[in-house]
Amino acid sequence: MAEVRDVVWAPVAGRTWRGLLYLVVGLPLSCVYFGLAIAGLATGAGLLVTFVGVPVLAGVLAMCRGFGIVERARVRGLLRVPVRDPAPVRAGKPGVPAALGALLKSGSAWRHVLYSVIHFPWALFAFCLALTLWGYGWSMLLYPLWFWVFPAFTDQPGLQLFQNGDYTFYLDSPLTIAAASALGLVFTLTAPWVVRGLVAVDRVLVTGLLGRSRLDDRVSELESGRGVVVDTAAADLRRIERELHDGAQARLAALAMDLGLAKEKLAEDPRAAARMVDEAHGEVKVALRELRDLARGIHPAVLTDRGLDAALSAVAARCAVPVRVEVDLPARPAPAIEGIAYFTVSELLRNVRGHAGARSAGVDVWRSGQRLMIRVADDGHGGDAASGGTALPAGLAERLDAMDGVLVVDSAEGRGTVVTAELPWRDAP
Repeated sequence: MAEVRDVVWAPVAGRTWRGLLYLVVGLPLSCVYFGLAIAGLATGAGLLVTFVGVPVLAGVLAMCRGFGIVERARVRGLLRVPVRDPAPVRAGKPGVPAALGALLKSGSAWRHVLYSVIHFPWALFAFCLALTLWGYGWSMLLYPLWFWVFPAFTDQPGLQLFQNGDYTFYLDSPLTIAAASALGLVFTLTAPWVVRGLVAVDRVLVTGLLGRSRLDDRVSELESGRGVVVDTAAADLRRIERELHDGAQARLAALAMDLGLAKEKLAEDPRAAARMVDEAHGEVKVALRELRDLARGIHPAVLTDRGLDAALSAVAARCAVPVRVEVDLPARPAPAIEGIAYFTVSELLRNVRGHAGARSAGVDVWRSGQRLMIRVADDGHGGDAASGGTALPAGLAERLDAMDGVLVVDSAEGRGTVVTAELPWRDAP
């Protein structure tokens, strides 16, 4: 029933009329675009021998980018398609020559020129087809209401279809009038779908030539990823500085003071000095343990020496809950990928220990094609999909995304949490 209703109401639907208005307005605009673009390109190419053609061509490119603003606005307003603006043209250096060069080298600007040229024949075809089908459909559908115009104001009994010698065929009998109206109904019901198909082609042209390209999106992703990496590195440096200042550095400073006092008491009270040296020895052990933990947090030696299997087994051994580790890799990945995989598992196990309420967990690492797959599962309470059921650390997904990675969380109440991470595979040098 829904399909039948859509077909019946399509001729009066707002989407259809907006599409028809888009096609009608598109032809005069395309005439302007085509004429100015062709004239500008011809003038600029002809003047290249005098170097005056360079600014002329740059002006044509800038003009066509202006046409793109109008076309994207039409698509957004009439077709309700959210077309993204292309990336702005950036000159590497200040000055007019650099700006002209950046514009001439802009692929987006040349795509705007291409659109201005090729859209004209398409707009002409779409305009003629849509208006012809639409006009004939409605006029024939409503023919029973206006056929009386012919006998009333002309010498004809009805609309003349053709004439062959002395024989002329008119739409004047009830049967022919009904047949004309039925044919008009078919055209009227068909026209909206033809209009929608025509504007779909326009939508593809605008999106593909005037919108943001995949390369622009990729550049934006890389810039965003670079920002995440820089922020993460800065946060790690601040954390290391804070841990050194509040931990090992403070403990070593206190140790130096204690050893100084023990040195002064060595001659007066050897027993007290020995006791102070013994306490200092204990402080040295604590400081060394803190420094080892800090170094392990930066980059564990076992990861460099023995790879992910041994490093993740060491992390699992320090976890408060039993953790099963299974690493099935044909070879070691690149050190950068290996390091990110290690710290991802470390963060996830830390959250399993602190938030999941789990009795056990499992870590699986394997290679699938050109992806390094990581899965960390626990049998905790789960149920908080927004935070991954284990209060996932802020920024973990962003860190993986900066390396073209993906983080997927499956957490249901009472069924634990499964976190799957993907990283690009790169072979170790």
